[in-house]
Amino acid sequence: MGRWLRAALAILSEISGRGRTAIVVGGTGLYLRALTQGLADIPSVPADTRAETQARFDHLGEDAFRRELAKVDPAAAARIAPGDRQRLTRAMEVHAATGKALSQWQDEAAATSLGRTWRGFVVEPPREELYRRCDARLIAMAEDGALEEVRKLVARDLAPASPLLRALGVAPFAAHLRGEMTLAEAIARAQIDTRRYAKRQLTWFRNQAPDWERIATSSRARLDPNTKDEFM
Repeated sequence: MGRWLRAALAILSEISGRGRTAIVVGGTGLYLRALTQGLADIPSVPADTRAETQARFDHLGEDAFRRELAKVDPAAAARIAPGDRQRLTRAMEVHAATGKALSQWQDEAAATSLGRTWRGFVVEPPREELYRRCDARLIAMAEDGALEEVRKLVARDLAPASPLLRALGVAPFAAHLRGEMTLAEAIARAQIDTRRYAKRQLTWFRNQAPDWERIATSSRARLDPNTKDEFM
């Protein structure tokens, strides 16, 4: 992701230098967040440090644990919502492992982002329309060579945990190729998985980008043609 971020920032800078507006389109939220907030190159946390932090949280409880976190990372302690054990322990374990507050890592990452020269939009079509498009896309994929692509992928004998094998549609199409289900059943299974993934994406953007403007597919954002902003 770091290589992608550096390349994206360079391209956006070049476009801006020509006085043009760049439009970045995508559905992968983590990449968009890296672009707009920067990417913190935080060292990995040792397993024993993570385990000790979890045990400390269990021993103290959330309120006392948050007070301890406030001593080393007051910004994180104030920002993290009540009941969010995962983020509380993450902030504490990063400080324990690196000697530097997670908030400081994140502030440094922000220096490699777009800053505030952009506007964000989330396209939220009606749920029924979104699901209809997901279903149609899977049928089109099956008719346009997806089965052969999966056949070649399986032939590579990848490790079961390989991210490639977890891509949408791979598992049911591979099962069909093994004779374990019909093509219609495989497509139906892939359609269900895709609809669930689309729902998770909507939830992610609702939680991670609540201030981005929402637009329906039938509407168009009114953009000022003279603006120099970058649009997401």
